[in-house]
Amino acid sequence: MIDIQPDLLLHDDGTRVTAASWPRRRRELYQAIVPHEYGGLPPAGAGTQATVLCDQTVRGRGGLRYLTCEVRTTFADGRDHAFLLALWVPPGDGPFPVILNGDGCWRYFDDAIVDMVVARGYIAASFNRTAMAADDHRAYRSTGLYRLFPEAEFGALAAWAWGYHRCIDALAQLDCARADQIAITGHSRGGKTVLLAGATDERIALTNPNDAGIGGTGLNRWKCAGAEVVDDFCRAGSIFWFGQGWRQYRYRDGELPYDQHFLHALVAPRLLLVNDAYEDPGANPPGSYAASRAAAAVYALLGAPDRIGWCIREGGHAHAPVDFEALLDFADRHLAGRAVRREFQRRLYPELEQILRRV
Repeated sequence: MIDIQPDLLLHDDGTRVTAASWPRRRRELYQAIVPHEYGGLPPAGAGTQATVLCDQTVRGRGGLRYLTCEVRTTFADGRDHAFLLALWVPPGDGPFPVILNGDGCWRYFDDAIVDMVVARGYIAASFNRTAMAADDHRAYRSTGLYRLFPEAEFGALAAWAWGYHRCIDALAQLDCARADQIAITGHSRGGKTVLLAGATDERIALTNPNDAGIGGTGLNRWKCAGAEVVDDFCRAGSIFWFGQGWRQYRYRDGELPYDQHFLHALVAPRLLLVNDAYEDPGANPPGSYAASRAAAAVYALLGAPDRIGWCIREGGHAHAPVDFEALLDFADRHLAGRAVRREFQRRLYPELEQILRRV
């Protein structure tokens, strides 16, 4: 197996991590990666209020309810920020577990996916993360949270992750939702967002980044052929997703003082399912797999070895129905206690040492 460093089970002072000392190690991992790679997180605010704008039974859908909510966060200086959260609630007596998707800007979470989620007995919830910051390097500083914090150092990924956190605040106020059984999912840059959100909010029960790639689930120091590097984000104009620290390692990915397995470990011992696709080399799927395997040691230490999983499918870069099926199977097993015939810790990439190269 690839020797992935820094070692998750060594404290900064070189002593071994134990289950009892894990909270200390968790703080070390957080301080090493979140401020540097993502510029830290926006302030949580003084309070968040969920206001139901509409609660309607959908005709011809067997009792399905559709809710729209305003999620409004107020800050200490009196300023606020609001966005919309939509929910499709299954018929019957709740409360129900929730599958929350923030890629409302893309609509991968379409009617077919909503039907799939609701049929399993989950609330399907969706919001548009770009309401926190535009996904446009020319305009983002005049939108969303940056209007309130014009000098902020947090990158767009952190602003988008903040949106997930505020949705957790809102869902906890709704009688139909199980606040202790919220799963979050997102794709690509939305997958990076989801991993960051899950790593930094221990209220999230299940974190499911999909094709999250470099800056998400894929390792920085070990890459497959064709994997993205920091320079790619600089040239594409998407470096604003990240904090100032990460962009300073342009052409020096291998010198970063941490790697993405830190974020995987920060989710532990809560549920983590990493989705990837074999024909998506830019996202470094073998690097995501190796990072997940490294983080599995933390889950084992904490007595939760089966609460991390990975699912790599055939195909390319997409949030496909089969990806949602994998998430729902994982949620069924761990949140609903249903029997599922799927292996989430398959041994993959038998030639991993030849596929991944140290950069």
